[in-house]
Amino acid sequence: MRIKENEGVSASASRNHLVFAYYVTGHGFGHATRVVEVVRNLILAGHDVHVVTGAPDFVFTSEIQSPRLFIRKVLLDCGAVQADALTVDRLASLEKYSETAVVPRDSILKTEVEWLNSIKADLVVSDVVPVACRAAAEAGIRSVCVTNFSWDFIYAEYVMAAGNHHRSIVWQIAEDYSHCEFLIRLPGYCPMPAFRGVVDVPLVVRRLHKSRKEIRKELGIGEDVKLVILNFGGQPAGWKLKGEYLPSGWLCLVCGASDSQELPPNFIKLPKDAYTPDLIAASDCMLGKIGYGTVSEALSYKLPFVFVRRDYFNEEPFLRNMLEFYQAGVEMIRRDLLTGNWKPYLERAISLKPCYEGGSNGGEVAAHILQETAIGKNYASDKFSGARRLRDAIVLGYQLQRVPGRDISIPEWYASAENELSLSTGSPTARKDESNSTLSISTEGFEILHGDHLGLPDTMSFLKSLSKLDINDSEKNSEKRQMRERKAAAGLFNWEEEIFVARAPGRLDVMGGIADYSGSLVLQMPIREACHVAVQRNHPSKHRLWKHAQARQNGEGQKPRPVLQIVSYGSELSNRGPTFDMDLSDFMDRDKPISYEKARKFFARDPSQNWAAYVAGSILVLMNERGVRFNDSISMLVLSAVPEGKGVSSSASVEVASMTAIAAAHGLNIGPRDIAMLCQKVENHIVGAPCGVMDQMASACGEADKLLAMVCQPAEVLGLVEIPNHIRFWGIDSGIKHSVGGADYGSVRIGAFMGRQMIKSAASTELSQLKTSNGSDSLEDGVALLKAEASLDYLCNLSPHRYEARYAKMLPESMLGDAFSKKYGKHDDPVTTIDPKREYGVTASARHPIYENFRVKCHYSYSACGLGSDGTDRLVELVQEMQHSKENKPEEGTLYGAKITGGGSGGTICVIGRNCLRSSQQILEIQQRYKAATGYLPLVIEGSSPGAGKFGYLKIRRRLSAKPSK
Repeated sequence: MRIKENEGVSASASRNHLVFAYYVTGHGFGHATRVVEVVRNLILAGHDVHVVTGAPDFVFTSEIQSPRLFIRKVLLDCGAVQADALTVDRLASLEKYSETAVVPRDSILKTEVEWLNSIKADLVVSDVVPVACRAAAEAGIRSVCVTNFSWDFIYAEYVMAAGNHHRSIVWQIAEDYSHCEFLIRLPGYCPMPAFRGVVDVPLVVRRLHKSRKEIRKELGIGEDVKLVILNFGGQPAGWKLKGEYLPSGWLCLVCGASDSQELPPNFIKLPKDAYTPDLIAASDCMLGKIGYGTVSEALSYKLPFVFVRRDYFNEEPFLRNMLEFYQAGVEMIRRDLLTGNWKPYLERAISLKPCYEGGSNGGEVAAHILQETAIGKNYASDKFSGARRLRDAIVLGYQLQRVPGRDISIPEWYASAENELSLSTGSPTARKDESNSTLSISTEGFEILHGDHLGLPDTMSFLKSLSKLDINDSEKNSEKRQMRERKAAAGLFNWEEEIFVARAPGRLDVMGGIADYSGSLVLQMPIREACHVAVQRNHPSKHRLWKHAQARQNGEGQKPRPVLQIVSYGSELSNRGPTFDMDLSDFMDRDKPISYEKARKFFARDPSQNWAAYVAGSILVLMNERGVRFNDSISMLVLSAVPEGKGVSSSASVEVASMTAIAAAHGLNIGPRDIAMLCQKVENHIVGAPCGVMDQMASACGEADKLLAMVCQPAEVLGLVEIPNHIRFWGIDSGIKHSVGGADYGSVRIGAFMGRQMIKSAASTELSQLKTSNGSDSLEDGVALLKAEASLDYLCNLSPHRYEARYAKMLPESMLGDAFSKKYGKHDDPVTTIDPKREYGVTASARHPIYENFRVKCHYSYSACGLGSDGTDRLVELVQEMQHSKENKPEEGTLYGAKITGGGSGGTICVIGRNCLRSSQQILEIQQRYKAATGYLPLVIEGSSPGAGKFGYLKIRRRLSAKPSK
């Protein structure tokens, strides 16, 4: 239907023969394949359809053989530019869109208006090219969009990541969409507030040509054979599929394999033009990445779908929500896809019973709506349109402002709002089902009174584990120690009272290392793995005491008094007891808190329970440093996923989570920096470990996908450096505990402080001998430098060139503790003690922090001061071998460097590389090579999450109607 100029009235076309111009976005084949089904139905109704696309002709002609189909090869947008099959390059996407649709915009509009008039189009349809709507308006033709997402929603997050650059793109796209008459919205939709009206339709799914039985017969595959179809466009370069990836007796159909790709006998290469709907319906499950086409066909054919997530494509969570709602999805982690650990996912998939019973005739329904619109029918916006657009706008803003690193989650109120407004959406999110709600699972049995779980999977899992605490569960566990843990935890809390939950991540040391105690600049990334601590305070008379604690109080014949009870999950993984308890009065010496020295001896009495110093130490530090008095009993549950002894700050995460939870439970308002400083006191004075403050600061003040830049003098945060989306960090564990082997952390620290004292002494001596002559500027400058060096607080404040010129040759390579003490007195480190009979390395220990801020290749400096190890050296060498391998083409070079981290003497190395699938493959190859050389398969640490300060705390209470799950 065309709009007559200057009249504002419509000119109706004939119902029998209409002309449609159908624009298809340039992002992948998925849009083109669903357009095929709508176009097919339009042509069946007797209409001409001109498809404007960049997709290959066979996508359309294999399904539609008709003279009424016209294909015009023009690309008017670019979609999302992919760095590889699973990663979107956000900045490149914006730049490409600008190049494709913004710079030539005037020329595009002129050309498209002329073309639309030349074909006498009655209606413009877009999936979902923005400029097509504006061109239609300028040509005086109505337009309709058919889609489940819009590019303003997708690009908006990219703009947030890129800064103000390209911000106008999102506004221009939204303005273009606003010229559209209405939106035909497909299930699994994202928020799309730019559209004035909405009509919902069922799934658009391509029809089947042949039955499952016919396809299997053609392939020579019997019904008893399990068949998976690998529907994975853009497979990683050099990816070699292996026969052992599949369970015994299974076969795999491979879509999109290159002509040169060799496959094992149980993998079958499909032709490039194979009709995938028939093959999908003939399979038992599908393996691939989420897109509208794969999800809609999996649901329609009731096929379980094993999927791998993509980075930075925000359509995915809404489709994933739909897939999981209908019990058709199993998520596979990327590492298992690449390494071939497919078996558990495939076996889980075939146990599912997908339950989608909705319509799959969205193509036919959409075609009818388009036909009626073209002849003049108005699909007027209903009275709830304004409310719908407001909801979409709120959710769009909600997603853009989410914490970096937080997965996109769909608010429950957004899902249920459609029901409340009595709208028929065709989307599963409109059906409110508590048993399948992500929110109800994550907070099962609890009401959140304060805070936000931020959609973090580990937090939701922790809350779920709390909800399942039941004394009867312990009887089902065959592991004696785990049974003890669960039994103790089940009796830990009073379920009628509030519980406070804190979360603190470990950290990956990107730069700075052990130089933090010498005042260095450090860059730290909070990792995905974190510690959770749940705390509850109760009046002693209401506290649920364990039997032996109750017996202890009864035996002393006193009234109930405050008790601390702690359960630590995971004790079976290390040599420690799962529980700890004490009377809080043990922290008091008459009317004053006991000294830190007494506390250190108290916790050291029983080696199996000295771990409690990291947790309970927070209470004593708050008593000593903040004057807090604890009159109530305290119950604590600790669950840490941060691997111990790997150099990624497992102890700091426990301290920070414990301190944060205790402070929250007692109404103490303590900022993240102060939390970190208090936690350092726990580790230095109660645990007795001479660490700097870097670890605690990273755990408390860090943010997801950002590096915390800090000068440790003592803890000055310079800012947060956002990690560019094309860069990624990995940690690879050597398997050697960083507290074992080589020189220990404490002796290297003492050596550094010895060196500092020697430099101060030398500077003081020279300053006292220096006589002022002529008052020259150069002499004054020299005096100023010597004064600064005579009172040197941190080694990192001494520049390398000054060190080399004045002090490098005077420092001894090593020195006996007794000799140092006789010549220099104290070394002025409050957390270490010099052993008179021990030889300490001085030169290397002092030189490392001085050069750390200026060093590019700092790994070998660790080895020089005695903190290296064969394992970490081998891992760094493997990264370097990978960098310089002849197999790597220059354009494929993805790993940039590696270094040891944290306290050294083993532990984890940090690798920096390009954020792409090829890098992940190389990391996994390094992992396997290390195993082949050492027999140990190293743990790979990747991903980031918010620090304790950003997370805050949760205050939860069990719902009155809820009982512990069994």
